[in-house]
Amino acid sequence: MRKYILGIFFIVISLSFFLLAMSNSKSAPPKIVAGASTLIKPSYTAYARSLYNQVHLKDSGLTYPVFEKALTGFYNLKEAGRLSQHALLSIADFDQKSTRKRLYVLDLVKKKVILNTWVAHGQRSGDDETVTFSNRNDSYSSSIGFYVTGEEYVGTHGRSLRLDGMDAGYNDNARMRAIVIHGAPYVSQGTIEALGRLGRSQGCPAVSPELSNQLISAMGEGSVLFINKTAEKYASRYLDEKHAALAVLPALSNNADQGQMHMD
Repeated sequence: MRKYILGIFFIVISLSFFLLAMSNSKSAPPKIVAGASTLIKPSYTAYARSLYNQVHLKDSGLTYPVFEKALTGFYNLKEAGRLSQHALLSIADFDQKSTRKRLYVLDLVKKKVILNTWVAHGQRSGDDETVTFSNRNDSYSSSIGFYVTGEEYVGTHGRSLRLDGMDAGYNDNARMRAIVIHGAPYVSQGTIEALGRLGRSQGCPAVSPELSNQLISAMGEGSVLFINKTAEKYASRYLDEKHAALAVLPALSNNADQGQMHMD
């Protein structure tokens, strides 16, 4: 009889533990399957490619790899709290010669090109094509990498917009060097016809005087400028695609739900 009672007792105890374990498994949050994070990058790449196609950037000469780098930096800078609420993304693609309209100003929310125009590079960076870059003072060269626009001021070239370089060793001396966005008369079709290239700056991304006010007003403080040269050795903490994907996850989810991915 005693053995029978002990047997019943152990059965009841075992059943209680089983039911408790089942209850905990139902209430516990689902475990993340190992390797699920590998889905982030393909989703982000699909989103970037879709955006590139929707804005029709191929038609205006901007390649997808350059756009993706710039986009990645934009979202990382946004995640870091460096940008304004209405920040634009501008890309000065120095893979292209100065005679090309190689400055692209993009509104990522509206998915449109605000401006596509000429932009000058530094005197010692090359003639029609950029070949060298420098972060040093008085180098008269352009500096590659990510910038965030600062405050406006009126100087030698009129209304201008300060730039803060975000990449240590590449462009973080921009403010000390007075590297700014401004208008310059040597950025024009007339100069191209006379010299076979644009005029050159002392390192500033100068634009046409007719468009400088429009550009400065559109960018304002807290927008991104990315100066690209693919052949140049360059590394940036803001080129982390996984962090960029996490910053843009709501957009990825919305696009997927609404079937807005255009991969062709």
